[in-house]
Amino acid sequence: MDHRAFLLSLFEAAVAAAQPALRICDFLPTAPRGRLVVVGAGKASAAMAKAFEDAWSGPVEGLVVTRYGHGVPCRHIEIVEAAHPVPDAAGMAAAGRMLECVRGLGADDLVVALMSGGGSAVLSLPAPPIALDEFRTLTSALLKSGANIVEMNAVRKHLSTISGGRLAQAASPARVLTLAISDVPGDDPSTIGSGPTVPDPTTLADARAVFAKYGIVPSPAIAARLADPAAETAKALPNADYRLIAAPIQSLDAAAAAARKAGFAVHSLGPDLEGESRDVAAAHARLVRDIRAGRGPVAAPCVLLSGGETTVTVRGKGRGGRNAEFALALAVELDGMDGVWAIAGDTDGIDGTEDNAGAVVTPDTPVRARKAGIDAKERLADNDGYGFFSALGDLVVTGPTHTNVNDFRAIVVV
Repeated sequence: MDHRAFLLSLFEAAVAAAQPALRICDFLPTAPRGRLVVVGAGKASAAMAKAFEDAWSGPVEGLVVTRYGHGVPCRHIEIVEAAHPVPDAAGMAAAGRMLECVRGLGADDLVVALMSGGGSAVLSLPAPPIALDEFRTLTSALLKSGANIVEMNAVRKHLSTISGGRLAQAASPARVLTLAISDVPGDDPSTIGSGPTVPDPTTLADARAVFAKYGIVPSPAIAARLADPAAETAKALPNADYRLIAAPIQSLDAAAAAARKAGFAVHSLGPDLEGESRDVAAAHARLVRDIRAGRGPVAAPCVLLSGGETTVTVRGKGRGGRNAEFALALAVELDGMDGVWAIAGDTDGIDGTEDNAGAVVTPDTPVRARKAGIDAKERLADNDGYGFFSALGDLVVTGPTHTNVNDFRAIVVV
C-alpha cells in the first residue's frame, strides 16, 4: 500500500464530509413574509453563501466576509475578503457594513447568519476608542501565548461591537437564524467565529483572567473596556435560533468509514482534543508504542484518528502552524519507528498563517532529515515545523478547502 496516499485520502474524506453544498440543504428556513438578508463570516462562509443561494428559490441579499483567497462568487450575496488570523481594515469595514445591513429590519424579516471558524478575525470591529492597531497587537500576542480558542474569543467578544451576540441585537426585531460549521472543541456556538448572533456565557471577568493567566498587559483603552460593565456581551437573545450544519465528528466518522473499508481497525480519540501540540503528539506516540507492544485498544494494522484544536506557545522564530508542530513533535517522539505513518492537517487547508494544510510523517522522516543536515529537535525548539517538512517535501498543500471543521490527525500502524 502507498500509505502516504492512503493518509491523504482519509484527509480528503474528512474534508468532503463537511462541504457546505452537502450540508446546507437540510437546514433551509421557511421563507419569511418580509426580506431575507444573509450575513456571515469565516473561512467557509463564502462557500456557505453560494450553497445557500443555489438551494434557495426566493429573493435573497446580504454580505459575507471571508479570509483572503477563500472567496466564492455569488449572484446576490456580496463576498468581501479580509485578513486572518490578524485582522485588518477590510474586515473592520465589512463588520461595520454588516451591522448597517441588519439595522432597521422588521419583525417579518429574517436574517440568516452563516458562521464558521475564522469569523473572529475577519469580522473584527473593536469598540471605540480601541484602535485597530491595538487590536491587531493584542491578537498577535494571544496567538503566540498558547491561549486556547475559548480564551482568545472570550477576550475578543468583549472588545467588539459586533461579536458576542451584538449582531443579533442590532437585527432585532427581525428573526435571526444561525447556520454554523464548527471548528471548535465541543462545538460551542458562542465560540464559533466569536458568536455574533448567539448568547455569550463568558464574562468580562473571564476576559480579564486571560490577560492575567498569560501575562499579557492590555493597552489603557482595552483595560478600560474590560472594566466597563456596559461592555458585557449578550446573555439572552429571544430573536435568535441556531443550527449546527457540520461538525468535526462527522468528518472523523467519514474517515473512519474509509479506513475500515480499506481493511484497518480504527480507534478514534474523538473530535475535541486540546493542549500543546507537542504534548498531544507525545500522547499519540505513547499510544502507538502501546499498540506495537500489544497493549493498545486495537491491534495493528490499525488507524488512529483524532480531531480538535491544539495550541502552540511560540518561543522560537521558525515558521509553522499547530499541525506542522504536531507532526514534527510526533516524528521526534517516534524517531523512525518502522511501520508508522501519520498526517496532521487543518481541514480549512491553512495551517495557521502558512500556505499548507499540514504535513505527513513517514518511518524514514528522521533518516531523510539527517541526510539533509536537518536537526529535528532543533527545528521543533524553534517552532519551525513548516521549514522542516518543506525541506523534506512532506508538506500537505491543498489550498482553501471552503470548509472548516478543525484539525484532522490520522496515524497508520502496521
